[in-house]
Amino acid sequence: MCRTLATLSTNCLERAKEFKTRLGILLHKPELGAEPGNVSKVDLGSKCSKQRYSSEDVLGWRESFDLLLSSKNGVAAFRAFLKTEFSEENLEFWLACEEFKKTRSNTKMVSKAHRIFEEFVRSEAPKEVNIDHETRELTSRNLQAATTSCFEVAQGRVRTLMEKDSYPRFLRSAAYRDLAEQAAAASFSSSPPSRTTKWVSLLKTSSIPAPCFWVWQNLALGS
Repeated sequence: MCRTLATLSTNCLERAKEFKTRLGILLHKPELGAEPGNVSKVDLGSKCSKQRYSSEDVLGWRESFDLLLSSKNGVAAFRAFLKTEFSEENLEFWLACEEFKKTRSNTKMVSKAHRIFEEFVRSEAPKEVNIDHETRELTSRNLQAATTSCFEVAQGRVRTLMEKDSYPRFLRSAAYRDLAEQAAAASFSSSPPSRTTKWVSLLKTSSIPAPCFWVWQNLALGS
């Protein structure tokens, strides 16, 4: 009787260790369809795009322009839309100003300020934004003593223009409606089985005898 119990304990320990190894591999295996690295830039109008968004994210973009600009996916989708209208320079300028305000080095601040001005603000700039003459002149004077706020007025003008003009057109666009419909449909579709579900399934199909479960439990929870 004692030898039988000893043999069972040894077998249980070996089987439990084997199961723990299999479970560890499962838990560290990437979910099906997951891709490493950062999310690629969205092609909003492409029917072949594999990018997926949550319905909360996509539908939140129409709640306010602030929510759109605070979402990386929202900015990418809005940028793709603006490119179809050949007006992405406004968003690019706004983003450049946001990045500029993070600058701490005075030397870098001066060089960045002049680069942004030459690219977006000066008359006949390669990506000239739509601002009035007074704002352009004010921004030019601000460069004489560049600070993190030297583009504040110009950035505000461009943001207001996007919010009142481009943003409503973005929400009315067929591309955004399609994206919202896809996101809503995806939220109702069956999601991939969670790791907990996989764990339960693996446990059910495991060949570990019931008396060995307490051995496996101690190994799994004690790891």
